Amino acid sequence: MKPTVLLTNAIHPDGLSYLEQHADVIIPSNENPALLPELVRNIDGLIVRTQLPEDIFDFANRLRAVVRHGVGLDMIPVRQATLKGIPVANVPGANTAAVVEYCLSAILGRYRPLEKIDSLFRQRGWDAGKQVGTACGELNGATLGVVGVGAIGKNLGQLAAALGMTVLGLTRRPDSLPASIQAADKPALFSRADVVVLCCPLNNETRGLVDAAALAMMKKDAMLINVARGPVVDKHALINALNNNELGGAVLDVYDQQPLPGDDPLLTCPRLILTPHIAGTTIPSLRRMSMAAVHELLSLLNHRTSQFLVNPEVFNT
Repeated sequence: MKPTVLLTNAIHPDGLSYLEQHADVIIPSNENPALLPELVRNIDGLIVRTQLPEDIFDFANRLRAVVRHGVGLDMIPVRQATLKGIPVANVPGANTAAVVEYCLSAILGRYRPLEKIDSLFRQRGWDAGKQVGTACGELNGATLGVVGVGAIGKNLGQLAAALGMTVLGLTRRPDSLPASIQAADKPALFSRADVVVLCCPLNNETRGLVDAAALAMMKKDAMLINVARGPVVDKHALINALNNNELGGAVLDVYDQQPLPGDDPLLTCPRLILTPHIAGTTIPSLRRMSMAAVHELLSLLNHRTSQFLVNPEVFNT
């Protein structure tokens, strides 16, 4: 018999088509996490694209594999899965290019705001657009601070260095940094960087990492970009810094609460660009993530092997 696999959310059609050749697939008609406990009772595999309840695995009678459609494991209670003997895997690298390009787009948009120049040119004439255009800075000679130098941070840092930026990296493993990225501690990175990009995992060390004290270290015209997780940044401290002109600007793709409520104070902040958690989602990256997640899940279900197993101890018991 084919295994039964639950998708918390839809995946790329190519991934779905391949999975349906090897499994009976359940796709909820209502993507509501509150419905998941009932849905997981009689499934063999789970592909995750939403936050799972902390007690989700208490309801699973025969679950044998869980795979994150992406990288961040904060959506999955991995410890609870391990206690239940359930292997968990993710698919690192599948959306690296998409996130790096998002960050570069945000940085370039700050230094050369072409849409703003175009708007002023059309509405107020040649001289208005030219005034903004001739006041732009350059990446060449600016300093980029990367918090979390994994695959995304490393690739972003190397590209930024190739564009002439000085790149600082905050990481637990400074010996792993490429030559183009200089190791820096938190005070040095936040005080020296013209742009700070957060691409670290969410854990006890990074939760609230960017608080009022960290923001106060930053240059008054610096920019903060968060493609990590919302709780890495103290939202209220960021709002205060932007409202009080203590920070040049920010770009957020992730939030404490998702979807972002329509009355959230972030929506009225000045010099703030908001996107709905799409940094890692492009047509090519969605296909890569879906295909990789399906292959990992089938490998776990059929062979109890995984290229990216995050709790290998489940196979040692």
